[in-house]
Amino acid sequence: MSVTPSAQFLRRITPGGWAATAWLAGMLFTGLLRVRLPGQESADVLAGVVFLRWDGLTMMFLGTALALRGSALLTRRPAAALRFLLGAAVLTSLPLGVTAIPFAQYLAVDVALYVIAATRPPREAVRALLLALGLLAAFLLVRVLAGWSAGTTSTLAVGLTAAVAWLLGRSEQQNRVHAERTRAQTAAQAVTSERLRIAREMHDSVAHSIGIVALQAGAARRVLDKRPEQAREALGEIEKASRETLAGLRRMLGALRTDESGGPGTRTAEDAGLPEMPGLAVLDRLAQVTEAAGVRVAVHRVGEPRALPQDVDLSAFRVVQESVTNVVRHSAADSCTVTVDQRDPRALVVTVEDPGTTAGLRSGPARDREQDRERPRPGDGSGYGLVGMRERVTLLHGEFTAGPRPGGGFRVTARLPLPTGATTR
Repeated sequence: MSVTPSAQFLRRITPGGWAATAWLAGMLFTGLLRVRLPGQESADVLAGVVFLRWDGLTMMFLGTALALRGSALLTRRPAAALRFLLGAAVLTSLPLGVTAIPFAQYLAVDVALYVIAATRPPREAVRALLLALGLLAAFLLVRVLAGWSAGTTSTLAVGLTAAVAWLLGRSEQQNRVHAERTRAQTAAQAVTSERLRIAREMHDSVAHSIGIVALQAGAARRVLDKRPEQAREALGEIEKASRETLAGLRRMLGALRTDESGGPGTRTAEDAGLPEMPGLAVLDRLAQVTEAAGVRVAVHRVGEPRALPQDVDLSAFRVVQESVTNVVRHSAADSCTVTVDQRDPRALVVTVEDPGTTAGLRSGPARDREQDRERPRPGDGSGYGLVGMRERVTLLHGEFTAGPRPGGGFRVTARLPLPTGATTR
């Protein structure tokens, strides 16, 4: 969803800015109530005796200074900010000749109560509400004990608005806590899902290797006496397959942990037309499938192609596959580039990047889709794609980076270390 410039401006206003705005608006309203506006026979509220005298104006000025000071402290020291705002409300109410603290003088206090309830611990938030309501009651009690008239109904109305502001803030905090907890749970589920997928793929790989070992062992047993050369060749294949399988298991199972509460996932639609255990050799087929979805994929291979361990080959392919899928689903780009760098004998580096929209200029919706690619999205068909890719690369002790490119677009890079002397399946 695109964000309008006015909405972006409102987001940049700090809580202290809102409190200061509320105070100034309240002061303006207070003044307007006490002057005759066009169309009125008289002012709605009679000005107090000292309202326009030097002492009344001085109290108004000092009260505004206190309120602005409290607004400035609202983010850093909310409890102190609330005390400044409450003091300002009392000080500016005195020269008005009112029987209770007016609602206009409590607007900034309501903003502060909302901010404190939304951002601070529950105990501190409750203390703030009790302080605000207690001040209203104390102001009313002093007038009653002094034998003056007291605006009980007005005080109840102002207290009700303060309580509503506080409840709205608590609701905001509870929603935020729930959203954060949901994001954490979904991210954990994404990691578990990716690990289970890796475990299934590892199971298939081991089963394949054990099948080869069984076949070669049977062949060696049959020709051991009559053709020892073929028996030695079969034993060599057994040793090679066993070493590769054990090396892959050691690399993967050192960090992999399964979740017993989870269950096996399903193959995604992007796997259509691909082998059960794909690798970088089928990138061209992946490019064809992606092009049919409307995104051109250019595959560049750098360095001399060489054999790769099966787990590294498969993980590199999965990173490319998920990255390309994200371009199709969450980007406005119509093309992307896949680079497979094998120049370093110690590591394999794969990079997937898209240029964004034409000339790198991002429209509102396109820019939002690109930024959303960095944020987890519960319920998305691809799951937490970046979380899953990072988990897969981390399990192989690799390095993973993902983020916007300078000038527009998005880039995903995975560096997977290669064991010494490793060969492919």
